[in-house]
Amino acid sequence: MTKDPPRTANESEVGPTATPDDRAHATPHLLDSLLRQLDKIRHDMLALEGDFEAPLRAAHPDYARSAVNLVHYLALRRHDMRQLQEQLAVLGLSSLGRTESHVLAGVDAVLTILRQLAQRPADGAGPRATPLQFAEGKTLLERHTEALLGPAPARRGVRIMVTMPSEAAQDYPLVRALLTQGMNCMRINCAHDTPDAWAGMVANLRRAQQELGVACEVLMDIAGPKLRTGPIDAQTQILKWRPRRDLTGRVTAPASVWLAPSDSPGSPPDAADASLLVPRTFLEIAHAGDRLRFTDLRGKQRLLTLGSGHAGGRWASAIQTAYLRAGAVVQLTHIPRAKGGARCAVPAEVAPPPPERTFILLKPGDTLEIMRGPVAGAPAVYDENNTLLRPARIGCTLPEAFATARPNETIWFDDGKIGGIIEAVEANAVRVRITTAKPTGDRLRADKGINLPDTALEIPALTAKDRQDLAFVAQHAGLVGLSFVRRPEDVRALYDELARLDAQHLGVVLKIETRTAFERLPGLMLAAMRGPRVGVMIARGDLAVECGWERMAEVQEEILWFCEAAHIPVIWATQVLEGLAKKGVPSRAEITDAAMGERAECVMLNKGPHLLQAVRVLDDILRRMEAHQTKKSARLRSLRLSTLTAP
Repeated sequence: MTKDPPRTANESEVGPTATPDDRAHATPHLLDSLLRQLDKIRHDMLALEGDFEAPLRAAHPDYARSAVNLVHYLALRRHDMRQLQEQLAVLGLSSLGRTESHVLAGVDAVLTILRQLAQRPADGAGPRATPLQFAEGKTLLERHTEALLGPAPARRGVRIMVTMPSEAAQDYPLVRALLTQGMNCMRINCAHDTPDAWAGMVANLRRAQQELGVACEVLMDIAGPKLRTGPIDAQTQILKWRPRRDLTGRVTAPASVWLAPSDSPGSPPDAADASLLVPRTFLEIAHAGDRLRFTDLRGKQRLLTLGSGHAGGRWASAIQTAYLRAGAVVQLTHIPRAKGGARCAVPAEVAPPPPERTFILLKPGDTLEIMRGPVAGAPAVYDENNTLLRPARIGCTLPEAFATARPNETIWFDDGKIGGIIEAVEANAVRVRITTAKPTGDRLRADKGINLPDTALEIPALTAKDRQDLAFVAQHAGLVGLSFVRRPEDVRALYDELARLDAQHLGVVLKIETRTAFERLPGLMLAAMRGPRVGVMIARGDLAVECGWERMAEVQEEILWFCEAAHIPVIWATQVLEGLAKKGVPSRAEITDAAMGERAECVMLNKGPHLLQAVRVLDDILRRMEAHQTKKSARLRSLRLSTLTAP
């Protein structure tokens, strides 16, 4: 990422700041060189319009001039401008580093001054055009932002978007409080919850809007062809329970084990560390205070102490750590609390854990097979000599995604927590060698994302579920988010579906979350500019995995530049103030990251227990930063520091 040359505090975008003497000493050779370079760039900008004739002609009237400006910016960025920028800065001219919204006007302004310095006529300027001026580009971006996201809130230009948790469908006070604290756009993720829940969220928002008289848009993300891990066979799991201890090792809370009747196991009435299925006849004679002795997988003797009964079952507590295999039958020795009570053996089946607690442990060097068919996941199987009999395996929700996969391509799981290299692509499975995980192993669970950044996926962005969900979106939302968009054809397919539903009123937000989408971004934006309401979401979670964490800062900068050139509003998304939203305490890094979001037109928060606090903090950060920064330009308001006054 290139940096703009240093500027003086009073330098404007195109206004000269060098002294007459500085310019007088500019050599004819330097001026000739600068004129040749800028004339060539200007010629390329106008010539590139011809290469994009079809999408420029198809652009909506509201975006016609913006589309042309985007093409001009593409031409400009095909050149390495760094040396040219330095030479222009020496003369006190614009380095063209802040001309995204008015590219041709910026180049023309510099050419005009250079010709005056070189005492050249204006005839060599090439074909004339009517470029967007600085104020026009800014006005267009503001107009497009208001059309997409609604009017700007008081005292803050950047909008706040909030992803709805499931409870927002019933919890009206939560939705009202979010609106009060500063939410300007409600986001509903169609990959989660149900249409009934979505309708409840929207109804709560409309009720709160009516009470408060506050504007708020609704964005609904259609799920798209999300590639995720499949279910894991719960019978393959090793269950572990352990008590909570303080720093001295003293037990502060025992582990909770639920004993359920084997003829009607059901679910524990509350969170349990494990469940055991025992005969109903035993539960009828058991009493609080009785103990159960058994041997765990490691051959260690362990005890359970029976507690209260509830709904046909009984709680037990453990102050020792134990390991058991799901589905196994263990023998419990019943030791009654009452003196003289007879001991007896009780068989107990170890109930499998719920799906959200199943996992496969993967370490660097392990092999993982991704199954193409409906095969439940399972950990690796070893013999008594620790020889591998069968590698770990897991299914996937979109096996057709591997049709174009090739050996040596990278693959990532669970937002980049686990990574590997594809070793072989076989008829029934894809074999992966794990290269990135903790030395002690990382847990891969069901329903976690899979990224194939090196694979040329040719999967349509609209799924059958998306088309079904769009009918709901058209009736209840103002914006639709297109997930996993990769090609201009995906954008056109969405517009065709919206036309079929008579839903052309919906604004379209392109979610840029794959390397392919980033590399094809200008084409995607030009395809989207067929409509009057367009936005781009920088989905930084998947995008960081796809492009590499070390490139993320560069990638998000480039997206911001291209969108400013197209006058398309940007939504800064994923993990903004995530620590604050989930744990109630932000990190220093995420506060800085949230402040960077001021360069976008909207910042998105994800759900968490402390979501209301996150909205309040983000609102405060954005208000403060707006006095210091607008897009790439610093705003030099007066500072109130003691160092600015004489001692």
